[in-house]
Order: sequence, then structure tokens, then C-alpha cells
Amino acid sequence: MASSSSFASNSQYFPRWKYVVFLSFRGEDTRKTFTGHLYEGLKNRGILTFQDDKRLEQGDSIPEKLMKAIEKSQIALIVFSRNYATSRWCLNELVKIMECKEEENGQTVIPIFYDVDPSHVRNQSESFAQAFAKHESRYKDDVEGMQKVQGWRTALTAAANLKGYDIRDGIESEKIQLIVDYISSKFCKSDYSLSFLQDVVGVNAHLERLKSRLQIEINDVRIVGIWGIGGIGKTTIAKAIFDTLSHQFKAACFLANVKENAKKNKLHFLQNTLLSELLRKKDDYVNNEYDGKCMIQSRLSSMKVLIVLDDIDHGDHLEYLAGDVGWFGNGSRVIVTTRNKHLIEKDAAIYEVPTLPDDEAMQLFNQHAFKKEVPDECFKKFSLEVVNYAKGLPLALKVWGSTLHKKGVDKWKKIVDKIKNKSNSEIIEKLKISYDGLEPEEQIIFLDIACFFRGDNREEVMRIVESYDSGAEFIFDVLIDKSLVFISKYDRIEMHDLIEDMGKYIVKMQKDSGKRSRVWNVEDFEDVMMDNMGIMAVEAISFTYFKKLSFSKEAIKNMQRLRILSIRGSIPQRDSEDGSIEYLSNNLCWFVWHEYPWKLLPENFNPRRLVHVDLRWSSLHYLWNETKQFLSLRRIDLSGSKSLKRTPDFKGMPNLEYLDLEKCTSLEEVHPSLKYCKKLIKLNLCECESLERFPYVNVESLESLDLDVCYSLEKFPKISGIMKQGTTRKIMTSYSGIRELPLSFFDLQPHLTVLHLIGMENLVSLPSRICKSKGLVKLSVSNCSKLESVPEEIGDLENLEELHVRDSLISRPPSSIVQLNKLKSLAFQTITSEDRVYFVFPLVNKGLLSLESLDLSYCNIIDGGLPEDIGSLSSLEYLNLSGNNFEHLPQSISKLGALEHLILLDCKRLTQLPEDIGSLSSLKTLFLCGNNFENLPQSISKLGALEYLNLSDCKRLTQLPEDIGSLSSLKMLFLCGNKFEHLSRSISQLGALECLGLSDFKKLTQLPEDIGCLFSLEDLNLSENNFEHLPQSISKLGALEYLDLSDCKKLIQLPEFPQQLHTIHADWSNNSFCNSLFQNISSLQHAICSSHSSSLRVFRSWAEDIPSWFKYQGMGTSVSVNLPKNWYVSDNFLGFAVCYSGKRIDYITAHLIPLCDDVMSSMTQEFAFANNSIDSYDWDIISFLLVPLGGLWDASNANGKSPNDYGIISLFFGEEKKFGVHLLYKDESELHIGIRKNRYEEEATCSSSKKQRPLLQLFPTSPGL
Repeated sequence: MASSSSFASNSQYFPRWKYVVFLSFRGEDTRKTFTGHLYEGLKNRGILTFQDDKRLEQGDSIPEKLMKAIEKSQIALIVFSRNYATSRWCLNELVKIMECKEEENGQTVIPIFYDVDPSHVRNQSESFAQAFAKHESRYKDDVEGMQKVQGWRTALTAAANLKGYDIRDGIESEKIQLIVDYISSKFCKSDYSLSFLQDVVGVNAHLERLKSRLQIEINDVRIVGIWGIGGIGKTTIAKAIFDTLSHQFKAACFLANVKENAKKNKLHFLQNTLLSELLRKKDDYVNNEYDGKCMIQSRLSSMKVLIVLDDIDHGDHLEYLAGDVGWFGNGSRVIVTTRNKHLIEKDAAIYEVPTLPDDEAMQLFNQHAFKKEVPDECFKKFSLEVVNYAKGLPLALKVWGSTLHKKGVDKWKKIVDKIKNKSNSEIIEKLKISYDGLEPEEQIIFLDIACFFRGDNREEVMRIVESYDSGAEFIFDVLIDKSLVFISKYDRIEMHDLIEDMGKYIVKMQKDSGKRSRVWNVEDFEDVMMDNMGIMAVEAISFTYFKKLSFSKEAIKNMQRLRILSIRGSIPQRDSEDGSIEYLSNNLCWFVWHEYPWKLLPENFNPRRLVHVDLRWSSLHYLWNETKQFLSLRRIDLSGSKSLKRTPDFKGMPNLEYLDLEKCTSLEEVHPSLKYCKKLIKLNLCECESLERFPYVNVESLESLDLDVCYSLEKFPKISGIMKQGTTRKIMTSYSGIRELPLSFFDLQPHLTVLHLIGMENLVSLPSRICKSKGLVKLSVSNCSKLESVPEEIGDLENLEELHVRDSLISRPPSSIVQLNKLKSLAFQTITSEDRVYFVFPLVNKGLLSLESLDLSYCNIIDGGLPEDIGSLSSLEYLNLSGNNFEHLPQSISKLGALEHLILLDCKRLTQLPEDIGSLSSLKTLFLCGNNFENLPQSISKLGALEYLNLSDCKRLTQLPEDIGSLSSLKMLFLCGNKFEHLSRSISQLGALECLGLSDFKKLTQLPEDIGCLFSLEDLNLSENNFEHLPQSISKLGALEYLDLSDCKKLIQLPEFPQQLHTIHADWSNNSFCNSLFQNISSLQHAICSSHSSSLRVFRSWAEDIPSWFKYQGMGTSVSVNLPKNWYVSDNFLGFAVCYSGKRIDYITAHLIPLCDDVMSSMTQEFAFANNSIDSYDWDIISFLLVPLGGLWDASNANGKSPNDYGIISLFFGEEKKFGVHLLYKDESELHIGIRKNRYEEEATCSSSKKQRPLLQLFPTSPGL
């Protein structure tokens, strides 16, 4: 039992820092640009960063919350921008930061000079001098104010003298990476975990034991399991070890709540999360778990990664997320937490988490029962009893401690007695005491979270809960204080598994599903629909469906207490039904029903507290006829409701914020009362093709108005109000029928930020008044085929960052365009006219300082049309000059030091590149295809950063520079359609090359013998060539996955294939080629079977039909081939060659059936595909594989029989396929196979089975077997 010393203060367990980084910045300058990207970079690396997104930066005083955040941050990153010193808020923030720096063990301060010279900050000159002149003018008669100004000056000088980063020189993304890497390596050290260790008792002992199992110093790949009962602290320990060690790995990912997320989102969602975290690029990499396995292996096999899979409860979780140590690079570690030992005991070193010893149990209990206070002696006895009954379980100590916090002695006695006297010793029953101590309204919200909202976005959950309880925010704080819920670092509502179990247990104790207050899965919902008894008790229904549902009007009618109805899914339900259901609860606050099947809502439906309506893809014709009062309604989503003809009267919805009517293709009119919705933030009418009448819209709060593809709408709506300054304000009218925008619109909307006028065919010129929208950031007028000019005053749009004017008649942009110094992306394309007007871009004159992307492709530019000073575009990263008619490029183009992508496709008159093209030190992509170069400058081999080079269809180019192999970063090289007679020998030195395109090289008769040296090559295109043989060294291309040999009509023999190859395109009508291919597959399959007898290699290709080489063909879910007599020749038979068309399957089942059913049993084996392609094809392909007899034949069960005693091979595909089967031999010429005449009357036949169809007997398509 713990001693009384355990009651001492636990302050040593609270490290000083709460955040790693505090970001100080001038919001208007950098929030949406540099600072936003920097914050994302820090967050993606798992570096806990405080960024105040909601501040207004007005006045002098800083909120206490912000002061605390500065004090609790280990590092302050100060982003100095030109207008930083104009903000008194920022300057006060800076003073506080510098004060914290001077304290003992103080803060680390790192200045970042974004678009300002450090000396201007240090000496308060230039823009900083102007800002301080205004400050001093403001405080000239205020002594205290002038002292404050002097303090600002001192802080600025001190900060600017510190070592930091100057972002003016170099590439912004690379500088961000440098900053993130520096902070990650320097400050995210292993001595403590900033985000977790502050509350963890006894964590050091756990970490030491885990480290002994992880053995980080050994360069192998290991899986370590953390196993224990619920509530023992597995997740906490995993987070601690993750935070402690993650900086030692190239990438790290903590995949939380695997069990829960797999239920909600399926495994491929988790695979995408894992890949996004580890590759540091958020994307949907795969759309099914089988592709995910291959993608993880393919992308991570060379990376040293740390992965935590938290709370797995099924074998699939480990199999599909970390199925093999070979998926990850040397030094990688996978940590798994689970309650189920057998899931990990085969593959992992196991750490069984012990319960807390008494002294640490007391310490943890004290933290939550007394916080930092020293408790009175009168609580000692009760504390010891609680610790005794908790049996060392951390969750119970935490929950009970939080429940007892700030309670008097009498209350302690009652609660402790309850803990002791529970007849059910199960921990959930004991934890229920914390629920019993909640107020009724707190209990309601707790149960809603446990049953529905765990893992959901905090703000979204808050909106739902506020719809039926205005005190939701206070209640959330109570639940957090009582350790029943917590907010994750991604701002999601979370709770411990046992707490969730306890909440659902309470609901399930409410007898059968029909009498429960909440329904959270499809099965219970269907029970409720079938049984009308007791459904009056149902208050909330929320689930996602993956199958068709059945609804009972009677059951829905009886749910009169229903306040939350959320039926979400993507499976089309039954056809729409006439009429409506008779009744929907008027207590509804949250109403989501995807694919709502009726044409109308009930006439008596009038829920006064309704906040949210989401009836996307519904069958509704309209919502309701008369005006209804929905004063709380904020969101209506009817998108995809293709039968909707009109909107409701909006007068009774003054608080409506979001209206989504996208793809309501029958909608003809938006009710004019929409002008009364002054709080409308987003209005989406995209693809409302029948919309003709849209009279009014109020834009006071509007952030987005989307009228794209409203073909029938000719008139822009009348505008009420003026857009507010602040966040992005978008108006999109692309490909609509709108003929013009009212001129007065631009006078009244100075804060418009995004304007899309794409595809407005009648637009001849842009009105000059558009230049009064000073807040405009993005302007697109592409595909306006009659547009002849943009206003001369375009240079007045001082905040413009993107201007796209593709497919217009503009030939001379105004000279003022170079004044757009915030412009980042500029694109022009002209429509060729009969009078051959040539495009001329004005001199840069040291303007366009921020321009990163310039597209002047197909503008009919000749010599002189490009500015000679184009090299002064110091920020330019992308330049596209394709399809133009110049003969020379400006010499200054080689001075574009930041240029990464140069696109020069189809410039027919361009015969040479500048000799000093090799000076483009940042160039990564060079497209030169379709040009008339005779040779390339030697300096091209000096492009050390070049990753992509395309020289296809350069018909006059006959050779590459001899030292092309010095392009050490080159990953992709395309030379298709050229007339080379030989390739440079140095091409084999391109060690980073991943893709090589050599198609249509008619004069090239052989490849370099040492092509096998390209050890990184993954994709090799040799189509349309005249090779007869391929180099044997191709077998050494260990990374090769794709090989294209289509239309290589002279190719007669194939070399041995490398192991990773899975996709081949070839001429499948060539039987000799097919035979050679499967001889190769046999060798690869033999290598696999030696270690995995039930795994098959699969090759894929595009082919019009099953190749005729496959002698047995048919269609069905399975195939049975009657084998000929003496079909098995031990040294000659290689296996059953199989192909099928259609989308990929994941396994095939083979049965070898004996001649005498009563004597022998079938040989059966399910074969998984070892190399399922990582690509997700949406079209049909042909898949090829070989079923080896060795993987099917079980000699121990053959009872002395040989394979020739088996007469049928049956293959089951699991779904209907077009297929072909061929018996493969090393040498068919030596075969002497007889015809079986006893049981099988046919020579060798094939039958295919289809669902609900008779068996189809098929004969070989060609003579032979």
C-alpha cells in the first residue's frame, strides 16, 4: 500500500513547455502563404505548434490565452514581413517573446525574414521606419506610449540580431523544409514527450522495457506488440515511445484507434492515412485494401519508418497495414497495441503492460483528485481504498480521481462506498459511477458522444449538440474535466475504449433495441423498422450504410422523441416513392438522410429547433410549400436531388449559412426571398442546368457563390449588401449562360477575392471597373473566345496572385501587367486568327517580383515577342512556351535561377537551345519533344537537378551528348519516335532513372548490353521497335515493374524476367511469344513457391481478347478442364497457364479432381496473388498467371497415386470472367499424350459455370492438348 509520502506535490511531472513552437506573424501578410505552409509543415512532422488563426490583430492588448501560449512554447518563430511593424499586436507579442527569451532556461527565438531585409528590421528603416513614424505620431503626447514604442524598437533590434532564416533568396518550399528539419532534429529530443509525458506516471520504466525490445541500434526491421487489458495504458505508452523516438526516423506515423476507424471508414482509408503521413503528402493513394498492401510495400520499402498501430483487434489490421517486415526499409520499427495477444504473438516481440505498483497508482490518483494541491489528511483513508479497488488500472484511477475532484469528505465517502459495494466487479460497471455523477443534461451529451460522435471533428459535434442544448460548451468542459472525453491534436472528440464501451453498455441496458434511446448500427435500425414496439424511446439514430435499407413508415411515425436522425451512405437505394411518410419527429435538430426515397416531406413536419438538413441525392420535388419558421436552421444540402424543381421560401430562415443545390438538374428557380438570408456564407448552384430564375442574393456574409455550368441562367442575380473584408470571397460563373456582370457590381465589392468567368462566350472585353476590386486575388477569364483585351489598369489590382486568360483573342497584354508584384501565376493562350496577329509580351522592367508560373503556350509568338529581360523573373519556377513560332530564345532565359520546369513542346522553328542552358541549376523538368533540334548543347549534361527529360519526336536529332550519364538526378527519360541508330553508352550510368521511353526507334536494332545497370528502372517502354532479341542483362533490372513490348513484331525470344515485373504489354497473337512468356513466368513462380507455395505471380496487359494460344477458353465464375491421358510428365510439365479478362481479383482456388471419386480425394488450394498491382484500373485488362502443380499437389495425401490419376483441373475465380487455360510444358515436341476414353468421352474439354446457367461444354480452340 502507498505511503503518505505519495501525497506530495507532483509538480516535477509537469514540464515547462506545452508547445514546441509559437508562430508570431502578421496575418494579412503571410497567413495564406508562407506562414500557412510553414504551419502545415510543422504539423505534418508532428511538431506541436501554436498558431492563433482567429485573432483580429486590433488594439494593444493581447489576450491572456495568447500570453500563456507564448510562455509555454519552447521556440518562437517570428515571421518578419513588410507590414509586421504596422501591427501593435505583433509588436507587443514580440516584446513578450523577447522577455521569455531572457528568462533562465528561456525560450529559443528564431527570426524568419520573409520579404524584408534583416537590416530594415534591425534599424527600423524602409517600411519599418514608416510604421514607427505612425506609432510615434500616435503616442507623441503620451510618455507611457513613447516608452512602449521604444520597447518595440529594442525588441526588433534584438530579434533581428539573432541567427535566423532569410527567405528572400532561394525556393520557399525548400526553406520551409530546412526550418522544419532543424526544429525536428534540434528540439524534438528523446528526453521527454511534449504532448504526453506531462501527466504520465511511471512512464520511464515502460520506456526502458520497450526500448530493450525495440533495439533501435540494430539495423533490421522489427514489430513490437504492447499487450494488456483495456485501460492499462497501452495507448499512452505507445504515444510516449512514439514522441520519444520519432525524430530518429525518416518518417513516422501514429495511427490512432485502428479498430474504430476501420469500422467507420474501411481499411484502405487507414492505408491512405498511413501513406499520407509517411510520404508527407496528403492524398487518396488507393481505393481498396489490396492495392494498399502493394502501395505500402512499393513506396516504403526503402524508408526507415516508425509506425504505431494503436488498438488493433483483427488479423486484417496488421496484415493490411504492416503485413511483412519486408514492406519497410532497414531500421524500421512497427509498434502495435492490442488486447488480443494471439494477433501479434507470431510476428512480434511482446511487451505485456503490468498494472501500476501501489506508489505510482497513488501518485496518478492524486494528480486527478487533487491536481497540484496538497490534500488534507482526512482524505488519506479514502484515497487508499480507491487505489486498492482500482487494482493498478490507470484508467480507473484517472476517472475516479476526476470524479472526486473538488468534492467534500461526505461526498467522497458516498462515492467510495459505491465503488466498494458494486456487486459486479467488471471495470465497466465500476466506471459507471462517473456517469452516475453527471447531471441529466451532461449524461445525454456523454451518451451521444459515446454512441455516435467519437473521432468526429470537435466543431461539427459542438454544432450538433448545441442544436438541442445551448449549454453544450460548458458540458464539454465538464466531461473533459472528469476525464470522460478529450480533444485530440487534430481537434477531434475522443474517449478511451472502455469509456465508449461503458456508454454503449448503459444504452444496451435499456432492454431490446426498440426500447433503447440510441441506435448506432444498421442491424439495430433494421430491427427497429421491423418491430414497432417501444420505439417511442428512440431519441437518436446515426449510422453509415453499405447496403440497401428497408424503411417502415409506421415505425418512423412512432419515433416522436427523435432529435438526431443521421442516415449516411453511398449505396443507391430503391426507386423513389410517391407521396411522403406521414410523420417525422418535430423534435429533430439534426436531419441527415442520404437517398431520401420519397418525393415530399410530411406536411406537418415543423421542427422548430432544426439546425441542419442534409438530404443529398434525395427524390424530393420540393421541401415544403408554405413559409415555415426555422430560426435555428444553418445548413441545407440538397445536392444531387435531380427531381427538385424549386426551393422553399427563405423568409423564415434568417440564420441560414450554407445552401448546397449542386447538380439539382431539374431546378428552375431560386426563391427571391433568398435576399433576406444575410448570414449566407456559401451558395452552391453548380451544374443546375435548368436554372432560369435567380433574382436576388445577399452577399454581406457570402464567401462563395458558384454558378458554374448553369447553362440556362442568362442574367446575374441582383446583389444586396457589400462583401466583408476577411476570408476568401469567390464568385464563379464559368460555362454559365450569363451574358454580362452588372458594372455597378465591381464598385460595391472591393473585397471580392476570387472571380471565375471561364467559358463566357459573349464576353468581348473586361470592364475597367473590375480593377476597383482591390481585394481580387484570383481572376480567370479563360475560354472566352471573343475576348480581345483586358483593361489597361489591370496593374492596379495590387493583391492579384493568379491571372489566367487562356483561349482568347488577346495579343498584347497591357504594359501595366508587370506592376502586379504579388502575381504568382500568369497564363495566356491565343486562338489563332486568319490575319496572323502575333503575341507580344511587354518588357519585365524588374517587375512581376513574385511570379512563379508563366504559361505563354500556343500564343503565336515569333522572335521579339518574348521580353529580352525575361531572365529577371527571379521567382519564376515554371515556364511554358510550347507551340510558338520563334526561332531563338532570349539569351537571358539561362539566368532564371529559380526555374524548375521548362516546357518547349512543338516549337517547330526552334533549332537550338542557348549554349549556357546548363546554367539553370534548379531545373527539374525539361520538355523538348516535337522540335527540330539537330543537336543539344553539351552544357545540358550539367543540369544536376534535372529529373525529367523528354526528347520524343525530335526527328532531326540523331544522338545524345556522350556524357548524358552525368545527369545524376534524372528519373524519367523519353526518346520515343527518334532516329537514333545507337544510344550513348553512358545512358547506363543513370543510376536514378526510373522510367525510360524508347518506343518507335525504327533504326535502333539493339539495346546496350549493360542496360541491366539501371538498378532503379521501374518502367521500360520498347514498343514499336525492330529488336529480335533483348539483352540478357534485363533480368538484372531488380526494380522493373512495367515492360512494354507491343508491336515488336520481330521479337522472337525473351530474356529471363526480373522478380518485380508485373505488367507486360505485347503482341499476344504471337504464339511463340506467349510460350516464351510463360516459360519466364514459370521460373519466377518456382522462386516464389520455394518459400510461399500458395502465392502466385500475376502479369497484366491490355489485349483485345483472350489470346488464341490458350487452348481452352470460355466464360463463367469457374472453369473445369478434362485433362488428357498421361498429361503429367514429371520433368516436362510446368503448370497450368491461366489468363482472364476483367477487373482484378485477389485469389484463385484450384481443385485437382481424381478419376475415381470413391478412392481418392481432391487436391485443393487457394492461391493468393503475391504481386497484386498497385494501380487501380478502371478498365478491363488481361491477367496472366501460372498455377504450378507443386503448389497444388500434396504427396502425403496422394496414397501413392500420381498426378495422372487425376483427370480434371477446376479453377474458381469468384466472379464471372472470360478465361483461357493452357497446359504448359518445357518442350511440347517431346510429348506423347494419349486420349482418355473411359470416364471422359471428349479428348480434352473445358466447361465453364455461370450463375443460373447450364454448364457450357467447350472444345480446344486449336489442335493439340
